[in-house]
Amino acid sequence: MGKYAAKEQARTQTARTNQESKNVKSAGGRRRIWIWVSFMVVFMGWAGYSFISQQSQIADKSAELAKKKVEQQTTLKSKEQLSTEVKRLNDPEYIGQLARKNYGMYLPGETPIHTEETSP
Repeated sequence: MGKYAAKEQARTQTARTNQESKNVKSAGGRRRIWIWVSFMVVFMGWAGYSFISQQSQIADKSAELAKKKVEQQTTLKSKEQLSTEVKRLNDPEYIGQLARKNYGMYLPGETPIHTEETSP
């Protein structure tokens, strides 16, 4: 029985050593996993913050772009009206009409006709 007890004790000792070794290895593995998870949480937090920040900047820029487009359309309309007015001002007949209407100026020999509107 002495041999048997010594073998049993050696086997028990080896099993304990293997178990302790597994516990140490699993503790190291847990630590690595915890570090990896922590890193991923920090990275994902940073990525989420960057995404939200960029989305708000894009929304601001889109609103600004929409305002600029409206302003551009208004400016183009104004430009078209002014270019039409310039073309009309280059016409001597239109200048004569403006002079008659606004300033009461008439060509020599013209007789002005004034009409009065009556209210019903």
